[in-house]
Amino acid sequence: MTTNKTTDEAKFGFVPYAEMLNGRLAMIGFLAALLVEVATGKGVLHFLGLV
Repeated sequence: MTTNKTTDEAKFGFVPYAEMLNGRLAMIGFLAALLVEVATGKGVLHFLGLV
């Protein structure tokens, strides 16, 4: 019987899968912030009323 190493390992901490997911979410967040700025003419902090 062979074991699948990717399912046996913990998915917590600084593992490659978590780092790839964090990078993808950061890219989505940056793109969303850019689109908000283009659409409203204000930065994200001004759009949210924080500045």
